[in-house]
Amino acid sequence: MDDELADETSGTEWRTFMVPAVHHGDRLDRALAALVPEFSRSYLSQLVESGAARLNGRAVAKPAHKLRAADQLSIELRPTPMSQAFVPQAMPLTMVYEDEHLAVIDKPAGLVVHPAPGNWGGTLLNALLAHDDRAKQLQRAGIVHRLDKDTSGLMVVARSPAAMEALVARIAAREVRREYLALAHHPWRGPAEREVDAPIGRDPRNRLRMAVVDLERNPGKPAQTLFQLLRDTEQFSLLRCLLHTGRTHQIRVHLAYLGHPLVADGLYGGAPAAGLARQALHARRLAFEHPVTGQALDFSVPPPADLAAALAACGLTIPMTE
Repeated sequence: MDDELADETSGTEWRTFMVPAVHHGDRLDRALAALVPEFSRSYLSQLVESGAARLNGRAVAKPAHKLRAADQLSIELRPTPMSQAFVPQAMPLTMVYEDEHLAVIDKPAGLVVHPAPGNWGGTLLNALLAHDDRAKQLQRAGIVHRLDKDTSGLMVVARSPAAMEALVARIAAREVRREYLALAHHPWRGPAEREVDAPIGRDPRNRLRMAVVDLERNPGKPAQTLFQLLRDTEQFSLLRCLLHTGRTHQIRVHLAYLGHPLVADGLYGGAPAAGLARQALHARRLAFEHPVTGQALDFSVPPPADLAAALAACGLTIPMTE
């Protein structure tokens, strides 16, 4: 028989068991995984190591501790980081446009879009949940596409189920124009306008990054990016990038593939330069048809101060026609 005692203020819950005979001689973490099946064995082991378990009234911190039948076992069940991730957290958001169906946000560099291991809080999703009560009724709080943590610029988010469904469909159908400004290493090689059609998948030599892959040998998906040279110098290239698909790290991977890694993009071969310590990528334009009203919407934002200063230091200016 087991007892449960919940602490509603902290979200924790104590459970106490008399160890059944079937678990005599079992490791503590293995027995707990059977007795508390809603949590993973690895997470229960972490709880034990953090001091959340008691055996016969005494603390036990070794997941491998062997149990005996009729031992009194207690475990403090604490919320997992994931369970606490989808909560409202008030933080400033720069709204470029907002109506009852959608919003367009100018995301700063450094802001993670969606909770994930290592970033369970302080994300754009948390901010949206605090900003708009309706976000709680939408999957991913209305997020329909993402920007990397260190990429700045425009994102559209849904505020109604109809808008979310339509925006997801239009992005998939390539009916949303997504234009980026990129500062890359080296003077541009090749034609001023270059279409890259190269599939992207997990790098088989480094699972922490993506790469252009051979689909006959490695899993991946088609990826197409159009690069247009705006200006270059003896050390750098300023580019306009248009996404036709939306693969993870697509622009970063394709530029590295071309031998022009983004400035300060250490994951793909870029180095800090011109005072810039984050990848030199900015989502500067977003254009699409309003999913409910049909109105043509077209938004653009200039590069933030850090990227603007880097461009000036490199002797690069954005053409007035841009």
